[in-house]
Amino acid sequence: MSKLIRSTSLAILVSSAPLALAAEVNVVSWGGAYTESQKNGYGDPYQELSGVQVNWIDYSGGLGAIKSQAEAGKITWDIMDIYAKDAIVGCDEGLFVEFDFDNDFPLGSDGSKPSDDFFTGMPSKCAVGNILYSWNYGFNTNVFPSSNEPSTIQDFFDKDKFPGKRGIYASAMSNIEIALVADGIPANEVYNYMDENGISRALDKLSALCADDGCYFWSGGAQPPEALVAGEVSMSTAWNGRLFNAMVAEKSPIKMVWDGQILDYQYLALIKGGPNQAEAMEALRYFTGSRGLADSAKYISYAPFRNSSLELIEDPWYKGPDGLIDIMPHMPTAPANTKNYILMNGEWWADNETDVNDQWEAWKASL
Repeated sequence: MSKLIRSTSLAILVSSAPLALAAEVNVVSWGGAYTESQKNGYGDPYQELSGVQVNWIDYSGGLGAIKSQAEAGKITWDIMDIYAKDAIVGCDEGLFVEFDFDNDFPLGSDGSKPSDDFFTGMPSKCAVGNILYSWNYGFNTNVFPSSNEPSTIQDFFDKDKFPGKRGIYASAMSNIEIALVADGIPANEVYNYMDENGISRALDKLSALCADDGCYFWSGGAQPPEALVAGEVSMSTAWNGRLFNAMVAEKSPIKMVWDGQILDYQYLALIKGGPNQAEAMEALRYFTGSRGLADSAKYISYAPFRNSSLELIEDPWYKGPDGLIDIMPHMPTAPANTKNYILMNGEWWADNETDVNDQWEAWKASL
């Protein structure tokens, strides 16, 4: 970012601070290392610049809680960190504010329009991009040493060669995709096979995975690395940033596999009728600016959604316990990590989630 642009941006924030000293913004996210990266990368800097208190609230996803708040007429949240499918559904149901994208968000640090600067288009008018991440799997290196370690998505499902209980996400999303790819479907064609037959095929594959030992179903990002370290599972799917944090920051005996993973996007939404809507919109502009997104990558290996943010990252960047390390090789978008991946289709899940989850819950009950 040029000194002029950055200075002007800071001046605007500082000049507006006296109007906002008594204000607060309530941001709902996923907790753990991810929320810490948001808090440290752009939440705390914005709070210091603006005088607006930024409160962080943990949740496990979905729209149930905000729907209940809206129905009761007692909305307490301002900004939500959400999946693409929830952005689409929530926008359609009037839970979130629609954006005039190029007018509501700042130019990139290189002067580019927001619509040109973000990695890809938004799934709905109510979403602004935050980070790119992936659904990988990790394994305990004490269980599988380097002489016999898994390296493919097929290995995750091969319990003869790699025994032990597996951890998988508690909902259908991600599990259906990786099961089909492990069963031979090309990663870049997987959504072409996610019809009734494909869902049944995936569930059969997962039934074999969960036979004998059962499966450990996780919903919170901290659970997979904790289960791996505790020996509750020998392998588990997880969000790449959580595995990275366990491996690098906590020095846990975990290794991550980059094959057949799902490259996914995470978005922020402004809640309609939130208690601090004007202040929240200003905070959201800062959070999703080039600098805010770049600085969040100092604390976790998620790729910022803006292209201009990548230009601000100068390795070594990540603030690990032993000092700064290069973060770019650990990003889910790094060339070495994207040789065989699935691109998450949020629209497919928005259209099909209810029916697939009904099948999924019935399947879980049958185990």
